[in-house]
Amino acid sequence: MVLDIFTLIEDGESETVEFKRKFSTSRKIAKEMIAFANTKGGYILFGVDDDKSISGVESEKSELDLIETAARFYCEPEIKYSTEIVPVKSKDVVVIIIPESNKKPHKLIDENDKKSARVYIRYKDKSIIASKETASILKFSNFDNSPLVINLGDAEKILLKYLEEYDKISVKEFKKLANISERRAGRTLVNLVRAGVIRHHSLDGKEFFTNA
Repeated sequence: MVLDIFTLIEDGESETVEFKRKFSTSRKIAKEMIAFANTKGGYILFGVDDDKSISGVESEKSELDLIETAARFYCEPEIKYSTEIVPVKSKDVVVIIIPESNKKPHKLIDENDKKSARVYIRYKDKSIIASKETASILKFSNFDNSPLVINLGDAEKILLKYLEEYDKISVKEFKKLANISERRAGRTLVNLVRAGVIRHHSLDGKEFFTNA
C-alpha cells in the first residue's frame, strides 16, 4: 500500500494512530496492537516521538522480531497485521498496519496467569482496559454476526421506560433500578445492544447506554 506517513505524523496521535520512540518488550507492543484490532484498526509508528519528532529505529530487524513475537505469543487470538519501513528525514520509521479484526475481542496474554487475560480498546489517543460489557459487545460486533432477537421481560421494560424519560443509564444504575444483580444487569444491557434496541457509549472513561 502507499502510506502517507507525513500526514499521519502531522495529524498526531488519535484513536487510529500511535507514536512510539521505541518499545522495550513484545508484551507492550501486543497491548497496543490488541487495542487497535478491537476498535477501528490503525497504525503504530516506531521511531516517532509524542511531539512528532523523528528519532528513527536503531535496528529494523529487532523491531520486526518484537512485533512478530507480540502478535503470535501475546495476542489471543493472534492478530493479523502488516508492516512497512518508511525512510523519513534520512531515518527509518517502522509502521505496523493493523486492520479492525473480525475475531474480537483479542486479549493480552499474561504469562503468569492466563485466566486474567485483559481486553484493550482505543479511546481517543490511549489504549485502555475494556469493561466486561464492552468485551461482550466486541464479541458480537464482528462482521459475520447477526443481530440478536430477544423477548422483553420485566427488567427490559423497566429499562426502556426509564430511557424514555432520561437520556442515559449505567450498569450500576440499571442494577439498582431493576433490583437485579450487576452481572444480570450487564448481560441484559449487552443483549439489548446486540438486538439494536439500545446503544453503548464510552465518554471520558465512563460507560453508559442510551436508546438506539
